[in-house]
Amino acid sequence: MNNQSLKSGLAEFIGTFTLVFVGGFAVASGQGVVAAALAHGLILVGIIFVYGHISGAHVNPAVTLGLLVGRKIDIAKAVTYWIAQFAGGIIAAILLNVIVPGAAKGGQTIGSLTTSAVWSAALLEAVMTFLLVSAVYQAAVYEKVGNLAALAIGLTLGGCILAGGTYTGASLNPARTLGPALVAGDLSYIVPYLVGIFAGGIVAGLLHANFFKSDK
Repeated sequence: MNNQSLKSGLAEFIGTFTLVFVGGFAVASGQGVVAAALAHGLILVGIIFVYGHISGAHVNPAVTLGLLVGRKIDIAKAVTYWIAQFAGGIIAAILLNVIVPGAAKGGQTIGSLTTSAVWSAALLEAVMTFLLVSAVYQAAVYEKVGNLAALAIGLTLGGCILAGGTYTGASLNPARTLGPALVAGDLSYIVPYLVGIFAGGIVAGLLHANFFKSDK
């Protein structure tokens, strides 16, 4: 692994850790979906501004997969990012529990559909992830909003959490889901969520890379 790969991987680790740590605590606090949306959306804006120039600030395995299928990154970088992202999410969830016992369980990305209709939850996650990865493509990859890319992506995540948070927890991020679920010992919903979230990223990547690609 060269020096740039190490820097990019570390940035993805820290960025994903930050998102899961802040987002997990916001959800575990019990302040409701508005607080969760603000915490996730605002911290993502900050992460992109801080680490975007180093790694692109994917901080989300579904975003990385969307860029991979759209041929915007290569498989070696994608694998490096996935390892860093999942590790960051798991370490963040462990620290949640160390600081406040039970916080990982309370910080899970679950909602009313998770237990009653998990594949419906997965479908909602797929649609919302599609919207998020679409924002990444147009705002960041194709640079259609200039320096406002971080804001556009953070607002998209926050809006999706406001819409879907009570139903699914509005994860849109496999690392955000797996970390707290693994530490909480509740993997009952993981497979449907991962299928839905990754599928949303794939569809968005294929669509924007092939049909909505930049004119540059």
